[in-house]
This record gives sequence, C-alpha cells and structure tokens, in this order.
Amino acid sequence: MDTPMAGTGVRQVQVQFFTKSFEDELPEGKQQLLVPTNIGRSGLSQILNSESMLGHSKIVPYQFLINGSFLRTTLEEYLTSHGLSAEKQLLLEYVRSFIPPIYVASFEHDDWVSSVDVLSAAGPSGRDALNFVPGQERILSGSYDGLLRVWNKSGQPIATSTTASDGGHTHGIKAAKFISPSRIASAGMDRTIRIWQYTESEAGDSGKLKPKMELYGHKQYIFSLAVHGPSNRILSAAGDDKIGLWTASESSAPEAPTALLPSTLRSKRRKISTSVSTPQKGPLSLISAHTGPVHGVIFNPLDPTVAYSCSQDHTARTFDLTTSSLVDTRTTSHPLYSITALPGISSQLLAAGTTARHITLLDPRVSASTTQVMTLRGHTNLVTSLSPNPESTYGLVSASNDGTCRVWDLRSTRQGTKDEGSGIVGEAMYIIERNSQNSAKKPVGGEGVKVFSVVWDKEVGIVSGGEDKVIQINRGQGITAATV
Repeated sequence: MDTPMAGTGVRQVQVQFFTKSFEDELPEGKQQLLVPTNIGRSGLSQILNSESMLGHSKIVPYQFLINGSFLRTTLEEYLTSHGLSAEKQLLLEYVRSFIPPIYVASFEHDDWVSSVDVLSAAGPSGRDALNFVPGQERILSGSYDGLLRVWNKSGQPIATSTTASDGGHTHGIKAAKFISPSRIASAGMDRTIRIWQYTESEAGDSGKLKPKMELYGHKQYIFSLAVHGPSNRILSAAGDDKIGLWTASESSAPEAPTALLPSTLRSKRRKISTSVSTPQKGPLSLISAHTGPVHGVIFNPLDPTVAYSCSQDHTARTFDLTTSSLVDTRTTSHPLYSITALPGISSQLLAAGTTARHITLLDPRVSASTTQVMTLRGHTNLVTSLSPNPESTYGLVSASNDGTCRVWDLRSTRQGTKDEGSGIVGEAMYIIERNSQNSAKKPVGGEGVKVFSVVWDKEVGIVSGGEDKVIQINRGQGITAATV
C-alpha cells in the first residue's frame, strides 16, 4: 500500500469509511477503498458521492473525522504530521457538511439588549410545560431601559413589562428567563429579581406582563439568572460575590430582609413610588464562596440539585444546592464572565468565557486529574455569553464584545502553539456578524455592536442581542449536528 499509483508518483492508502447516519451508510462491500494520499475533504467527498459509492441524485458535501477530529489537510499531510505510514489503514468517519447560519431577522429596541431567551417546545421552559402549544414560539428580551418585551418569530412585540411606577424594574435589566409559558423571571441593576405572570389573548397577537413577586437579597447588580421550571427554583449571580437560590413560589419563599426593602433602605438612591403592591420575599439561601463578582450561574442539566458558577476571581465552582455548600473549585488563569454546560464527547464539560478572549473547557468532575480540557480561540474581546447546540453533543455558540457570535464544534481542533500554551485548541466553524453593521469597516473591539447575550434554540435558531439595540436571529441546518 506504500507504493505510488502507476505513472503518478502519488502514494495510496487504504481507508475504511463509516458513518453513524443510517441514511448515508455504505454497503459493507464498499466501505474499504484504496485512495491517493494527495486528496483532502473535497476529494473524499467526491468519492463518496460517486455513482459506484453512495450515488446520491444530488451532490451531498461531507466532512471527515479521524480519531474524533475533523480532517483539515490532505491525507498525506495527516500521515506525515502524525508519523504514520501509508501502510496503515485509516478509519474515516463521514458526516454531512454543515450549512452556515444565515441571517433571518432583526427586532429593534429603544436601548441596549442585555438578555434574550426563547420559549419553544424544544426548549426547557416549553418542554417541561403541559400547556405549551407548539408553533407559538416566543422570544424574550431584557433591555437597559428596564423593560421586558415578548416577541413572536415575525418580530411583532406582543407584550411589554410595566415601568417602575407600576411595579417594574427601577433600573436596567441584565437577565431574563422564561420559567414556564406563563411565568418569567428578570433581574438587573436594581438588585432585585422580579417574577412576572405572562398571559396572551386567545388570538396570540397581544399579551400582558403582570408583576407577581419581588425578591430581595443581593446588594449589588445581578448579572445572571438560571431557572429550573419543574422545581420553581431560580439561581442568581451578582456583583456582591454571592450566588442566590430562590423559589418562584410565593407560598414557599422566606420573608425578605427588611434592611434591603425599598421602604426601609437608607441610601442616596432616588426612591421611586409605585402604585402596585407586590409581595416582597427573600432568598432560600445566599452562598458566599467566591472572592469576586459572580457573572454566571447555571443548574447542572443532568442534576438540578447541583449548580455551577463562574467569577472574576478566576474560578468555576460546583455547589450542592440541597446543603448550599461548595463542592469543588476549578481555578483558571483569567476572570470568567460566562458559563454553560455541554454533554461533551465522553463526559459532561463546562465552557467558561474569559476576559482573555477565549473559552476554556473544564472537566467539573471532582475525580478529574486535568482541569482544562481544551481552549476555544478566535474572539477578539471578552466572551459575554454561551449557549449549547440543542441538537448536538459537540456544539455551542458564543457571544462577545467583539461584535460577533461564533459557532464551535469540539471536533474542530488543532495542536496549540507555544504562545497559546500548547494543549488542544478549538477553532470556530462560523462567525456571525451583526447585520446592523452597515459599514464595511469593522469597528475596533466591537464598539457599537457588542453582543451581550445569545441563546441557541432548535425551533427558532441562534438568537442574540446587544449594544446595537437589536435582537438578531440566524439559522442554519445541520450546524454541528450530532452523529449519534
């Protein structure tokens, strides 16, 4: 097999094609083939599409993986870089190529969009609900103007929250989440969490957000919220270095700390009178473990009694929520601003966005011998928000102050350089620019188009919001699709 093809001087190598996609599987007799080593992804894809192989009526582009990583070079270059002989058979897993996410729509706001969320049958707030109607997907936005807005996919604003004088937030919103199709949680610069009842008209073309409860406990801005609908639990991350655990059920919520209530709070902040009397409650617990502002917190998707957080103190921490106790600390080299959980390739991973412009993948297991598994590089400003691909164990999307969202696949890797600290480095599959950026010249550092929040929903797509006062929706097919 190490002999060149007759008259060409090109070596050949035997490959065995395999896939986990039933519709693309080759007959057993066609899975092994002798191919020239000077071809790469495109040439291999042509071979698969040939009439003697899969014989598709239309050309289907494929990507190829060797040992779990995408082939980015020719087979010859791969063999050389890995010190392999052409006499070795290569196992090539093939998957359909990904379609880049295209721009779908934008919804304009009056101020910066700090937070976005999606209600759909595929998302947790819709999936766990008995009363959600598929096809009535809704998009939630929180803004620096202190207002929540609920939109349909066509960009029609269905509902807007009340102002401060009617029980709304007194300062800008930093986080907003659907708890269920009829309840929403929001938080922000006024240091409170507010629970809202959301109702719609029978036609679904108008709605109402009514304040139902105010939660007090934090003493600084609240940066992030996480919700678990089935248990009515809420997590908060705040600038007072604390993580809050709350309930959205008024009957189960403790009384609010009197010293933090607007009626007794002694400060120089302007008091805003309200004509609405809303129940005021406190936290189930406030967890003090971090030594710096906490910017992100999530429930473990596999176990809602476990929480993960990230902080400017350079750490990602694991908590047991049944005892409100710290279980584990993972220390990194940089302040952390965002966090999400991924199924991972072999075990659950945490992805944490840093001020150093990269994303660190961490193994949260206490038994893990290595803290950092992989680094995703490409952003040019701090990483503000992360969201996993709902259809893949390998994918995620990130938002950054550089004015972009980037789509990643954990199988798209290379060996890091010395300047990058060696190790495994992941590179973005796609970069999503802001459609509002009409200028051909990209702003330095994302100025004017910083992206503050992103969420990836199976039904709606990649939804992001930011400094350009716009919700932007992008959508593609098969983006980092799972091969299981």
